[in-house]
Amino acid sequence: MMPNRTKFRKVCKGRIGRLETRSIDLRFGSYGLQVLERSRISARQLEAFRRVLSRRTKRMGQVWFRVFPQKPYTSKPLEVRMGKGKGSVDYWAADVRPGRVIVELDGIPESVAIDALQGARAKLPCTSRILRS
Repeated sequence: MMPNRTKFRKVCKGRIGRLETRSIDLRFGSYGLQVLERSRISARQLEAFRRVLSRRTKRMGQVWFRVFPQKPYTSKPLEVRMGKGKGSVDYWAADVRPGRVIVELDGIPESVAIDALQGARAKLPCTSRILRS
């Protein structure tokens, strides 16, 4: 997962802010996963999360992802001396602030939804909690 096109190939790293204020409630589904600490979720981690979720729900119901890896992170190759410019893009990630709802589910039984979210949240690099509406 990565954006189709961006204005700039590389961006400044920046800092992940404090508490999320906008995407903190369930908007689309009945169940969701809310992140409790600031984190950087890579596209690979999101894809692993999505796979576990779709397998555990047996592809029934509907899933909404509310985050997208739109920030490129660079790294220099191994055993390269300092300097000589910024490294090439290594991976894409989504910077997530505490309180952000990252995924929502609807149209599945509660036991299946909670089991799927518990299994899938093991793939994330941060602590999270399950929300019900």
